[in-house]
Amino acid sequence: MMSRILLCLAMLPLCGCEDHSMTQQNRYVTYGPAGLFVDDTEAQAPPAGTVAQGDHEWADAVSTPPAVDAALLQRGRERYDIFCSPCHGLSGNGDGMIVRRGFPAPPSYHTARLRAAPARHFFDVISNGYGVMYSYAARIEPRDRWAIVAYVRALQQSQNARLADFPDLRSKLP
Repeated sequence: MMSRILLCLAMLPLCGCEDHSMTQQNRYVTYGPAGLFVDDTEAQAPPAGTVAQGDHEWADAVSTPPAVDAALLQRGRERYDIFCSPCHGLSGNGDGMIVRRGFPAPPSYHTARLRAAPARHFFDVISNGYGVMYSYAARIEPRDRWAIVAYVRALQQSQNARLADFPDLRSKLP
């Protein structure tokens, strides 16, 4: 019994060997001196005129709204219901479930100011946020942002339409 204890005590220093190879590695500090390049830095800035892969397509998607059709409006409604209706409400009056729980109410889409706002305003607000609304640029693709804008315009039209604007509907009403 005593020999086993002595054997364990003799092996104890062997178990405590420290290997610093993972914690104390040679490494470069970003933009620190390294001698890898002519200016003795570790990283280099991209050459002038360099364009990241996909930047042209992304810029086109952001700057050019797609043509409005039934499929775009349907996609806009789906995205609106997911991302916008919790605060803005299903009809765009700013009375969503989050507002009913005590958060600040967003403005109604049916105010004169927002009805007169250009479509780009809504796209920019979705992209960059405004007031207490945070940016959705990382959550919603540019084409879907444009679809939401088209759906918001459809909401504005539907809530402020007059029967006189649609004379052929009179024959369909009871």
